[in-house]
Amino acid sequence: MIQTRLTRGALLPARLRRLGRDDHGMSTVEYAIGTVAAAAFGALLYTVVTGDSILTALTDLVRRALTVDF
Repeated sequence: MIQTRLTRGALLPARLRRLGRDDHGMSTVEYAIGTVAAAAFGALLYTVVTGDSILTALTDLVRRALTVDF
């Protein structure tokens, strides 16, 4: 039984064996980088949505949706 476990363990690459020992979750630095990335994406999205072309397109879309032709 012990021989089987050792053989299986020897076949796994070192990277897969390390997965069980690595810390789970994100560290403080990863949280900080994720927060900065989310804020940057939000700022970019806000800039795109509040641009004139998008505002005009959304206004036209709402006008067409509310206009009823009989």
